[in-house]
Amino acid sequence: MSFRSEQEAAPANKGGSKSMRAWLSSSVQNGLENSLSLSDAAPQPPFPTSPNAKDEVLVKVHYAALNPVDYKLSELGLAARAVIPVPASPALDFAGTVADSRIEGYAPGDRVFGRIDSGRFGALGEYLVARRAGVARVPEGVGLDEAAAIGTAGLTAYQSIVPNARPGDRVFVNGGSGGTGTFSIQIAKALGCSVVASCSAANADLCRSLGADEVIDYKTQDVCEVLRARARDGDTFALVVDSVGSPHNLYKAADDFLAPGGKFVQVAGGFTLGDIGTITSRALLPSFLGGSRHKYQCMLSKNKHEDFARIAEWMAEGKVKAVIDETFAYKDAPEAYRKLKKGHAKGKILVKVSE
Repeated sequence: MSFRSEQEAAPANKGGSKSMRAWLSSSVQNGLENSLSLSDAAPQPPFPTSPNAKDEVLVKVHYAALNPVDYKLSELGLAARAVIPVPASPALDFAGTVADSRIEGYAPGDRVFGRIDSGRFGALGEYLVARRAGVARVPEGVGLDEAAAIGTAGLTAYQSIVPNARPGDRVFVNGGSGGTGTFSIQIAKALGCSVVASCSAANADLCRSLGADEVIDYKTQDVCEVLRARARDGDTFALVVDSVGSPHNLYKAADDFLAPGGKFVQVAGGFTLGDIGTITSRALLPSFLGGSRHKYQCMLSKNKHEDFARIAEWMAEGKVKAVIDETFAYKDAPEAYRKLKKGHAKGKILVKVSE
């Protein structure tokens, strides 16, 4: 079924296809933030992507949320080009309104959010195509900016915690004030867990306000030693979610403070050979060869409609909220990436793409 929509009125480019505004990059030799150019005549993504596609919506993007994977992937050079044709628009996480739909029950004007797969047409273009697994409705009372912040961070936190924790479990969140960390604290609390989080003293009140029962200042305390001391007093953890990747010895030290059957979930990571080697050795090296005794998982979140919908439901109920560090104007998208690369954002960094 097809609907007349706002995208039908979009101007055409020289090739006759509909055009849109989009931040594009063709080469990222100097970093993604220095390689973006704003086009007023970028081609819109084809919709539907194939004549028989029945699980897609065309979305007019209102907000995009940025993630480190945006620049880490694009800055891989030739390897990235094998995955993403150029010129390409970055960003995976979005919130906006349906412009056209091939999904039953979704109609033009519906407010939606989610995450797309990596590709040429990202959320820093005015339109994108999302599949059913990566899109959900924005509940009443939840702003589009709040919904955009869920995306990768919210989904990663959900899939790190929900399958691995039960009510009453103790969960340690390493890096509680970042995008994934802020969602991790709240999701663990929504499940009925107790939460200890690490962050700087400047962000301690934020983590407590999200539900953390205890905060460890990583700048003035040895995180591993604090956790070991808690374990000696009988306070072990069922789950560790590492959204930072430091201290580097946290993974091995977790043998001392994870309960029997406990699990270490690594969220932070890169695409270098060193990063891949570390992940591989942690996943495969047995304890008698220097590996750890506990379970290990490198979290690669996968789009799932039901997971997005449940996070949105919790948000509507007030159990989970989006923590937004800053929202940049569309013209300032490169500056948003510069800030993201500096690290230490409190929650998510957004770009307002359109009204």
